[in-house]
Amino acid sequence: MTDARTSWVKIRPLTSPADYAACVELQELVWGAGEETIPPIMLQVSQKVGAIAAGAFDTRGKMLGCVFGLTGLRHGRVAHWSHMLAVRPEARDQGIGRRLKRYQRARLLPMGVPTMYWTFDPLVARNAHLNLNRLGATVEEYVPDMYGPGDQSPLDRGIGTDRLVVRWDLRRRVRRPLPRSPSLRVEIPRDIHALRDQDPDQARAWRTTTRRAFLYYLKRGYRVGGFHGGPRSEQCFYLLVRP
Repeated sequence: MTDARTSWVKIRPLTSPADYAACVELQELVWGAGEETIPPIMLQVSQKVGAIAAGAFDTRGKMLGCVFGLTGLRHGRVAHWSHMLAVRPEARDQGIGRRLKRYQRARLLPMGVPTMYWTFDPLVARNAHLNLNRLGATVEEYVPDMYGPGDQSPLDRGIGTDRLVVRWDLRRRVRRPLPRSPSLRVEIPRDIHALRDQDPDQARAWRTTTRRAFLYYLKRGYRVGGFHGGPRSEQCFYLLVRP
């Protein structure tokens, strides 16, 4: 299903030097230039062995978003790890990220890949809404500073790279009702990056507090049962439940 807001956006594989260069430029725009940038040669050759490198393009051919992932084994089973998804700041909140994920799904199912994994920052409400509410992914674990301190990244600078690892069962439909079992809330700010720019100390305090809560409760058998919040929500929080 195509979001009406982005029906004019074309999703396709990256196939040319211009495509690869545009993907590198977009990565550096979002995360800054550094060793973590996926270079053109990797974007090209990895597609020969099951990787997916694709972009979302406007009617003029400008890249608005891109996605990259690798197919391999996880826990002894075939799975896809979606390593990177980037959308230009001016093109966000229009469903482009969701379309890129669905494109991956449409490519993977015919290959016999039933599961996709990726990570996202638990303090970024926009991504939590996409991954948990829109796509129906399931949180598997919380990893502190998964990609290092993040000092060189425009997004992670000052707040680190804590991540939630999520699993998306590609053969299941999205069903994410709010849990009825007893639960507790882990609140996050509506816009962590705006808060960090205005009050870095408060942003770091959010990271410290939420990290402590996730690690404590997930270790004791709780799981993330839902997320409340979206692009226009004033209050954003996770629901942690114990089955």
